[in-house]
Formats: sequence, structure tokens, C-alpha cells
Amino acid sequence: MEERETSDGPGGPQGLISASFNQDTTSLSVGTKSGYRLFSVTSVDKMDCIHEGAECPDVYIVERLFSSSLVAVVSLSMPRRMNVYHFKRGTEICNYSYSNNILSVRLNRQRLVVCLEESVYIHNIKDMKLLKTLLNTPHNPSGLCALSVNHGNSYLAYPGSQTIGEIMVYDTNNLSKVTMIPAHDSPLAALTFNASGTKLASASERGTVIRVFTIPEGQRLFEFRRGMKRYVSISSLSFSSDAQFLCASSNTETVHIFKLEQHSPSRDGESPTWGAYVGKMFTAASTYLPSQVSDMMHQDRAFATVRLNMFGLKNVCALSTVQKLPRLLVASSDGHLYIYNIDPQDGGECVLVRKHRLFERDEAPQEAQPEEEESEDGRSLPPSTSPSYAATVSLPSTPPSSTTLTGYSEDGGAEKGDVIPEHEFAEGPVCLDDENEFPPVSKQTN
Repeated sequence: MEERETSDGPGGPQGLISASFNQDTTSLSVGTKSGYRLFSVTSVDKMDCIHEGAECPDVYIVERLFSSSLVAVVSLSMPRRMNVYHFKRGTEICNYSYSNNILSVRLNRQRLVVCLEESVYIHNIKDMKLLKTLLNTPHNPSGLCALSVNHGNSYLAYPGSQTIGEIMVYDTNNLSKVTMIPAHDSPLAALTFNASGTKLASASERGTVIRVFTIPEGQRLFEFRRGMKRYVSISSLSFSSDAQFLCASSNTETVHIFKLEQHSPSRDGESPTWGAYVGKMFTAASTYLPSQVSDMMHQDRAFATVRLNMFGLKNVCALSTVQKLPRLLVASSDGHLYIYNIDPQDGGECVLVRKHRLFERDEAPQEAQPEEEESEDGRSLPPSTSPSYAATVSLPSTPPSSTTLTGYSEDGGAEKGDVIPEHEFAEGPVCLDDENEFPPVSKQTN
């Protein structure tokens, strides 16, 4: 649900930089060259723009807290600084600057997590105080991490190794390590929790196998095979709200949806079927075969699939219930949101029911070509000339002006901006329907 994609591949419209869904998949956040946009995705036929922010240009991270007015924003012009806004009031709640470029931000009702290349910062979302800094974490150039949206099980997952697919699970409520999961042989590429924080899905850089583990135990529950012929780059993973389905998108034209169901053995007295007989034969044979072959025999294939009209473009997918029906949402770097119907009983090929433009034709930059952008026949689209995120963070960043900062924390190199005074908040999780939850702060002068 909290996935991000950047339009550094061919075909992305020059106004689109990133896209992510909020924690319950009711809202889509889009980072643009002029700022950011928040869309409602609670209807199939229309997609309303809730808010358009222009506080800073070139936004490559924008994360909204559920359906509240709190939004965290990071700009390519200041990649070391995070601004937190109350967008309905048009006020800044606080800002933080870090010792290196911000690669990802994750939110739930209790915690705000900021991931850098070799460190992780955990904030209390009620007052934005820095609670813990995890220093010298394994090299993580993509800022890969996942935070459970359930604040009761507020687990954080991030790579535990640079060379193999180990997952470190950390409890952000108790600020303690939970477990290390040896998930894959190659480095991690994608992570996501289910809504309750009791399951964790992962994929490696090879992109052929997706695994699901129990949390906090770290036991393997499911193993799904996306494909065998080629390695791909998994761009996003997402559970359905009931954790019965898991979708995976990549840099290919196919989105896979897997069904999480345990295959129970035949009951006593039942007439054995030919399929059951063959299954028993494979199970018996697998004990004598190499582990790689044995694992393949126990891997489930996709329950449903989607064939996109594009190849090589980054996208982020999410499973959601929209107007009481299960849907697959795909936000693509071609500047569109695609909505597909899912058959929860039979699966198969999903049907496209609606395609929404994230930009109107007259809002696109002059050098863009709208006629080609609307192409449905799979034609190659013109490459984007906007700077890629990887290219941007490799450049030295300009630190924020010292006049906006009130002090410096020695705990890992985070510079702290204005913070909500203690009398402005109460104990307990964020109250999402309270417009006074995040009041504007008074500016301090030195």
C-alpha cells in the first residue's frame, strides 16, 4: 500500500516524478515538477483531486497519513529535508533535515520512519520527536523498507544484508529488534506488510519468487513463483485488506495476483482424484531431489493476471475494495491510473474498467506530446527528460538555510525544525477525523 515509483524510465510524462497509495488505498499521492497532488480513489468512474500543493517543486516523496490532513513531502531541490504539512490548513507542522539524502518515508498512526542509505530514523508522529536512530544499517541505495500500518503491531522491515536477502524486523513501538528472516539468496527488491502487521511479503532482485512470512515469528507461510524464464525488477507488492490476495508488479507488462490459501490434504474416506495422486507422487519425489527443484514443486502460480499496454515502465500496484468490489489499481509512470476488476472466485485475466489521466492535456509541459501519451496500442512513448532520482541524489545537495532550523540533534545527525509544543497533543494514536489534530506551530526566531 505504501509503494513509490519514479518516472526515470522511458515514457514517463515530464510532470510526474513519483506516485504512492496511502495506507488504506483510498488516496493516491503524486509528486510532480510543480509540487504534489492528492487524489481520491474511492470511485471507479471519477478520480477527484483533493489537494494540489505548490510549497516546493520537484517532489519525489509525498506520503499521506490515511485520510488525514497530514502529508510528508521531500523535494529534489532539498533531498535531505522533510517537510510535514497540514494541507487543509495550508500550514507547515514541522521540518527535519538529515545528514544524507532521504530515500523513503513511511507512516502509521504512531510512527514516522525516514530511511537514508545507511541509517533509519524513527519519529513519534504525535509530536515528531526523534525516538530512535538506527545507524550503520546495511547499504540500502533504494531506501527499501516497509512499516506496518497497524499501529498496534508497528513493525518495521528493512534489508539486513547488502549481499543476500535477509530481512531485519524491528518493533518501532518498543524500539527493539524482533527477528532476522533469511528470505532470499539474492538482495531484497520489495517488502510489504499486510494490514494487521501479521504477515510480511518479500521479493529479491531476481524477481522470480515471492515469499510470505509470519510476523513476528518469521516462519515461511507461502511461496509464489512469478516466472522462470527471466529475471525482472519487482517494483511493488501489496496485500488485499483481508490478506487473502497479494499482487506484484514489475518492469514487465504483467501484474500477478496470488491467492493466499493453504492446501489441506484430502479427508479420510474421500475418493482420491488423479490430481491428488500426482500431487502425492511429487511430494514423495521431492524428498530425493535437490532443494532448488523441491522448492519449485511447492510453489504456487498466479491466481490472476493483468496485461498492461506498456513494457519497461515503472508502476505501483494496490489491491483495494472500490464501491464494494475487489479492484486492482495500477498507477503508472505513463501518467495514468488503471482500475481493473478481479474475479475473487475464478481469477484469470483481469478486466480493465477505467483509465484515469493524472494530468490534463493543457497541464502537461509544452515539450510533452499528449497524442502519443494517450496511445493504447503499445507504441513506444517519448522518453522523459526530467532528471532521474538516482541521478539527483548522487549530486551534492544544498542544505536548508540555518534560519529555518532551531537546533541540532547529536543522535545520528538529524537537524530539527519547529516542533509542536507538548501541550498541543495528547497520548494515544492520531485521531484521523479531528481537524485540530495537527495545529500550526509558531515560528521561533534566533
